[in-house]
Amino acid sequence: MTGAERAPRAGAQTAVRAGLDVEAGLAAPFLAAGGTDRVLVAGMDEVGRGALAGPVVVGVCAAWLPAEGEIPAVRDSKALTDRRRRALVPEIRAWAAAVALGEASPAEIDALGISAALGLAGRRAWAAVCAAAGQEPVALVLDGRDDWLTRSDPDAGPAPTPRPVPPVPTMLVKAEDRCATVAAASIAAKVARDDTMIALHADHPAYGWAGNKGYGAAAHRAAILDHGAGEHHRRSWSLGLPAAPADEPPTLFD
Repeated sequence: MTGAERAPRAGAQTAVRAGLDVEAGLAAPFLAAGGTDRVLVAGMDEVGRGALAGPVVVGVCAAWLPAEGEIPAVRDSKALTDRRRRALVPEIRAWAAAVALGEASPAEIDALGISAALGLAGRRAWAAVCAAAGQEPVALVLDGRDDWLTRSDPDAGPAPTPRPVPPVPTMLVKAEDRCATVAAASIAAKVARDDTMIALHADHPAYGWAGNKGYGAAAHRAAILDHGAGEHHRRSWSLGLPAAPADEPPTLFD
């Protein structure tokens, strides 16, 4: 089990349940301007950035402000067990105005770099959540300090990204601990990506993806040395393999 997959320590302090105070603050100017009695605000987070194999997945959760219904007991997805995350997904989907996911493949990560691939996945998720909600959220919260969404090219990749393009996000470190929309997005993305890696494990059991989810566990790295890198590995990353001959360029977007 890697650091990214580590379960909460026994006796560790319980994380604060995420709420909607940040989202309400972003909604306030739009509500004060009049013309509507409620607005959509969304949160976004990524899963799989540091893995050696598999896609990156970006989740987006949109919620109405003022809030409707009881907020699920969401918090940082890494502080929850797999069982609890899975139990929360239907609660999140019942509560939220819309939840959507976008991903970028290992080939896209190799061709574009991880930041641009995250941006591609994020824009795919944004277009999907707007379609599901029937309108664009007025504001977006993105977890962390690195605004990979804004600084990546909307038209990078094998095909143009669906529109609409998301707004410049409000960046917030540890947003999962404070913003219910971000926590919910992270949980949905985490469960979806885990399921993808579990499904891939059935065809590639040597790499142990059902357990390590594509991250750099020692057994996973040893399996790469023994069996080589497969089609779902990020071949531009340091996998511990000998360098390919200079006259053998990588094949992208197979």
